[in-house]
Amino acid sequence: MAAITDPIRLPYRGLAYSLLAGLPPVFGLYTSFFPVIIYFLLGTSRHISVGTFAVVCVMIASVTESLAPNENFMLNDTSTSIDIEARDLLRVELSMALAFLVGLFQIALGFVQFGFVVTYLSDPLISGYTTASAVHVLVSQLKYLFGITLSQKTQPLSLIYTIVKICSRLPETNIGSLVTSIVAIVVLLLMKFLNEKFATKLLIPVPIELIMLIVSTGISFGVGLYDKFGIENVGHIPVGLKIPMLPDFSLFPDIVGNAFTIAVVGYAITISLGKLFASKHGYKVDSNQELIAIGFSNFIGSFFQCFAISASVSRSMVQESTGGNSQVASAIASFVVFIIILRAGELFQDLPKAILASIIIVNLKGMFKQFSEVRVLWRSNKVDLVTWLVTFTATILFNMDIGLAISVAFSLLTIIFRTQLSDYSILGQVYETSIYKDVSRCHQAKEISRIKIFHSSCTVYYANADQYLETLCQKCGVDVEKLIEKKRKAIKKKQKRELKELKKAKKEKERSITITGHDNFAFDHLELEHEIEEHKEQDTKESSIIVVPGHAASEDPGGKSSLQSLGLEKPHFHSLILDFSAVNFVDTVCVKILRKIFKNFAEIEVDVYLAGCNASVLVGLENGNLFDENITKSQVFTSIHDAVTYLTTDREEISVHEANGGPDTRL
Repeated sequence: MAAITDPIRLPYRGLAYSLLAGLPPVFGLYTSFFPVIIYFLLGTSRHISVGTFAVVCVMIASVTESLAPNENFMLNDTSTSIDIEARDLLRVELSMALAFLVGLFQIALGFVQFGFVVTYLSDPLISGYTTASAVHVLVSQLKYLFGITLSQKTQPLSLIYTIVKICSRLPETNIGSLVTSIVAIVVLLLMKFLNEKFATKLLIPVPIELIMLIVSTGISFGVGLYDKFGIENVGHIPVGLKIPMLPDFSLFPDIVGNAFTIAVVGYAITISLGKLFASKHGYKVDSNQELIAIGFSNFIGSFFQCFAISASVSRSMVQESTGGNSQVASAIASFVVFIIILRAGELFQDLPKAILASIIIVNLKGMFKQFSEVRVLWRSNKVDLVTWLVTFTATILFNMDIGLAISVAFSLLTIIFRTQLSDYSILGQVYETSIYKDVSRCHQAKEISRIKIFHSSCTVYYANADQYLETLCQKCGVDVEKLIEKKRKAIKKKQKRELKELKKAKKEKERSITITGHDNFAFDHLELEHEIEEHKEQDTKESSIIVVPGHAASEDPGGKSSLQSLGLEKPHFHSLILDFSAVNFVDTVCVKILRKIFKNFAEIEVDVYLAGCNASVLVGLENGNLFDENITKSQVFTSIHDAVTYLTTDREEISVHEANGGPDTRL
């Protein structure tokens, strides 16, 4: 059935979308033939239908109508007449050069295995972009619906300008064009509704667009709509194929940026549709081969005066739903187009442009349905919703190319924002299993006595390292830096008090010797001086003590500078496990923060351990020189449960077990 429906749809879509691209309709027929044959030979998707597509066409129109505007082709005898032939000639040259560069970019990207670039275009971004593009398409066709002449702008806010301009020129509306458009839109919508409702009972959908083209062309020719009512028609459609020719290379500098944008967007739409159908029907498409196939379709087509193509969403859906399981349907459709180009094209010369505009607008229905995704995203993911809205707004306000650049930049920024909004939690053990869950969300998870397990849902790197440290202290309920400061002040205070006591003892001894006349005055004096000097050295050593992370409990055997001896409250846990299972890579800032965590927590008598590090993270920690004589790999465990088992088991039993050659879960 697809072999019947696709040949019916392809020709009139070519005529209509050529008008959308700002080009004479016959070039839409060329574009529906040559590139389709190339993709038939090189493409890997069985279901997509390539050819003209509204989004790509409106992007082409932004180039052709900005570099070849009507104002540049005004005739000398009157300010309202346009040299249409000269204007169309330049626009065709621009579209050829554009297709050449688009194909060249796509081929080059395909050969360097750059097909993954489409992964940066998320589904919300593509949805928002195509929806905004549909609005651009709708506005661009209003001039044909109202039958008014209007120059197209392409700079930022051009859409707003066009709407305002159309509203200001509504009094000049051609009533014949408006009535024709309204009737055509109503009939098209009604028949499409009936096709959908009775889809199971119809052998093939009623080809209402083709019927309307034939009927409207006959009426226009028989009644003389252009002569009597001023309804603009398609005009001359040459018969036969064009001789291949090279594009104008001098135009390349002006369009190279637009060409790259169209290359990426066209490929993104093609590969997303290809992967959708491949997943549904159980086969695989090669993203790089698709890039090469669509690239060669555009590149070779440019020599035959074709404009850039991509997969068509609506035609692909119809081809798949009607049983098309190969590109044979597209090949048959292109053969029908070939016949029209050779002999039948001139039959559509009296086709009203309002009919083509109506067909384009009605076929935007599927894209406008994407507005419903706003409600879905609101319920499911607010970040994706913001991406959709920013993409839509930027494309509406700043046009297609700038809008896409803004959208991609914002989409990449959301990745950074999400790491900044990472989910941090304290984990607890689920009963006595090896499963550890967030204690605030899982009621079965209970914290292990005197052990804290800290988890981050994303990688720790320069953008969120400070936040990681700050949240760690908050979740542990300890102001580490403040406690360290209190400890150092307490040590200094203790030093001053002991030194003062020694000096006081020295003075009392001197006074006692003076009164009693002690014979060993010199010896006792020297002994007391030596004791004071020793105390100073000991105090200096204590104030500048180097804490060895992982051995906090034994850092001060005498207990002279421990928190308890200084009258400070100790943390309610003795060990901290950092869960690194979600960390994919480490940078120098991450290593620096880890050193600080090990050092600071050891100074408040808490041992720090790492758990769940993958191989690449361990390599990164080694290359960052995290491990030394103070921080060793014995503080790294393959899992949280291994670390917990180590910390909750008698240390002496572990030492004996390891000495006898038993396994060790530490790295």
